[in-house]
Amino acid sequence: MATTSMQEPTRLLLTALADEPRHGYALITEVAAISAGRVRLRTGTLYAALARLQQQGWVRVTGEEVVDGRHRRYYTLTEDGAAALSEETARLRATVREADRRLRLREVTA
Repeated sequence: MATTSMQEPTRLLLTALADEPRHGYALITEVAAISAGRVRLRTGTLYAALARLQQQGWVRVTGEEVVDGRHRRYYTLTEDGAAALSEETARLRATVREADRRLRLREVTA
């Protein structure tokens, strides 16, 4: 499980893999879409992150193929990865609830 908060690229990668396996280019595209273009992973950054996530047991390779002469490796979220993402989303929700509460208090006192 996660013991500290995740970096945004990690959270976005796990989110991109939460619904289906994806290959590298699809992950880059999906992360950009999820982040509304704020996060654009470079290839080297992506594969370093995927290697780290595999070592943590949060992501695994589910298949490989060659398409138009290019090698594609597909990655999927593991049960441990899904649990870590779930823990992170719960942490973020709690932070948002507290921020909303404090903003409401500020509006009342303003």
